[in-house]
Amino acid sequence: MSLFPFLLATVQPLPEQAPAAAEALADTAVAAVAAGASPEGMNYLALFLQASWPVKVVMLLLVAASVASWVIIFRKKAVLDRAQREADAFEERFWSGGDLGRMYEDAHSRAKHIGGLEAIFESGMREFQRARQRRGIDARGQLEGAQRAMRATSSRELDGLEHNLEFLANVGSISPYVGLFGTVLGIMVSFHGLTTGTEAATLEKVAPGISEALFATAIGLFAAIPAVWAYNRFATRVERIASRYDTFSEEFSSILQRQAHLDDA
Repeated sequence: MSLFPFLLATVQPLPEQAPAAAEALADTAVAAVAAGASPEGMNYLALFLQASWPVKVVMLLLVAASVASWVIIFRKKAVLDRAQREADAFEERFWSGGDLGRMYEDAHSRAKHIGGLEAIFESGMREFQRARQRRGIDARGQLEGAQRAMRATSSRELDGLEHNLEFLANVGSISPYVGLFGTVLGIMVSFHGLTTGTEAATLEKVAPGISEALFATAIGLFAAIPAVWAYNRFATRVERIASRYDTFSEEFSSILQRQAHLDDA
């Protein structure tokens, strides 16, 4: 007996609706994939509110450090820009060939409101004139006194320019570790909650807690990156201004030295 007729008898034809059903199923799968591939926007406020209290404290500390860093960045930029402008203006007046005596009198009358190169000039000239009025002080002693006064004033001016740069350096170096500490705390809290519950430890249960914890690391990086950039930039500018102060002190010392030798002669 041949099996071929038997097989033909047992095979049923496909229903006419099968292609339409398959097409509908394919459309449903594509729509599901498309919906899954378009994640909803993250609500950062919700991530903060849903985090545990230790992580919230870490986040608040990092936000406070970031705000303080930005305040210092804007203020420090204004201070350095003003110091640069004042140095340019004073050097233009100093090397224009004007009378140093009149410049000193003008600077001395505004001694409480001057800074930078003008303050260095005023302190050196003041000490030089005081030494000239004393008896028994030679040209070398007059010059050394003026140089000490200029070094002290330059150091004081640079201390003002470097003020709060240490805070930026600390924020830039510590914030990532503080954020990582908050992340570790958040992950620990998430896994501890799973161990105390009755539900199985699935990715669906762990993912929200880990996402909230990683948000602390993101805030730490947000606070650290601008602080590091600003510290490097401002430190470089302070070094350039310090070199400018030293150069002016040396050049002005040469002028005072010539004047002292002329007085002795």
